[in-house]
Amino acid sequence: GQFVSLIGTWIQQLASSWLMYRLTASSTWLGLLAFSAQLPIFLFTPITGVVADRYNRHHILMITQILLCVQSFILGLLVVFGYITPIWLLVLNIMQGCFNAFDMPVRQSFVFDMVADKELLSNAIALNSVVFNSTRLIGPPLAGFLVARFGEGICFLINTATFSGIIIALLFMKNVRYGVLSHETNFKENIKQGFKYVKNHYPIRSVLLLLACISLLGMPYMVLMPVVAVEVLRGDAHTLGFLLGTAGCGALMGALYVASQTHATRFENNIAAGSLSLGSGLILFSFSRNLYLSLVLMFIIGLSLIVQMASSNTFIQTMVEDSMRGRVMSLYTMSFMGMATIGNLFAGAIAQRIGVPLTLLLSGFGCTIVALLFYKNLGKLKKNIMNYVR
Repeated sequence: GQFVSLIGTWIQQLASSWLMYRLTASSTWLGLLAFSAQLPIFLFTPITGVVADRYNRHHILMITQILLCVQSFILGLLVVFGYITPIWLLVLNIMQGCFNAFDMPVRQSFVFDMVADKELLSNAIALNSVVFNSTRLIGPPLAGFLVARFGEGICFLINTATFSGIIIALLFMKNVRYGVLSHETNFKENIKQGFKYVKNHYPIRSVLLLLACISLLGMPYMVLMPVVAVEVLRGDAHTLGFLLGTAGCGALMGALYVASQTHATRFENNIAAGSLSLGSGLILFSFSRNLYLSLVLMFIIGLSLIVQMASSNTFIQTMVEDSMRGRVMSLYTMSFMGMATIGNLFAGAIAQRIGVPLTLLLSGFGCTIVALLFYKNLGKLKKNIMNYVR
């Protein structure tokens, strides 16, 4: 179900960024577009993490998927009938971000609920990434073709139809077991407990801090891809689709690698290696003016990013206590998507002033520096892991 739904999600993501660039021809507006979709995730995930621990995750996912479907349908109608403006696009992206703020922490925690054999949790999380990134391989090139041939409106309407995949899958699920947090403690206290737990858990805190830095510095390369395709590589919507599709192919290979690991794998090594490889890839990509070289580097960047992200997810989910899972995964979502919100805004503004290549170069250097700092403290992290395992 998610395979069908996520193809539409990737189609809408590329179509939205291309539509904004067509309407404004501005990298600043592209940054604002990504910022508007991700700001609610940054603001609301501490609250939605408590929701994930206190209420039926299955039912919450049903509601969020239906709301996201309605948002996509409205956007498609506005584009088809010619009423779309940059402001309307931002408003609808904010709506999408609000729905995703509930959907993402619940979805991350729900993977744990679906897996009966907890020793296979790491493989299940990685297979979830395989689904995510295999659709990333299909969606962007397909979106590039659809935008070039039919325009952006058809992309949003197709995404509306693909939500049926995950909604039907959720309807077919029966007797999914999940832990429910006691309602005796109020929301505010539950939120504080989540932050306190992470603060006192050194391995989880370290991985979340690295993830936040990588999301802030490294992930914003995605928002600049329309500018890279047109102004740096002298291409069009097809070029953008190939760039994002190649990154998706690399991400799929990275997810398959993580999925092949056993539950005893030291995922902290993958986290460090993925972070360093991502920084190096971005540095080299900033100098490329050749499409084929850029595609190779996008493959490396996509692979590195998903190895870092999927390994971080697996590491945290295997370390966290069940009663704290929703709240910790909400902080994972905040670190992953929330910090990327700020990064997207800054990347768009900085690229407008100093150009996209130099912005990518600075991003790569930033990722490399934080990766080296994580490597430096890897020994201390492993000692602390042994303390928690005991």
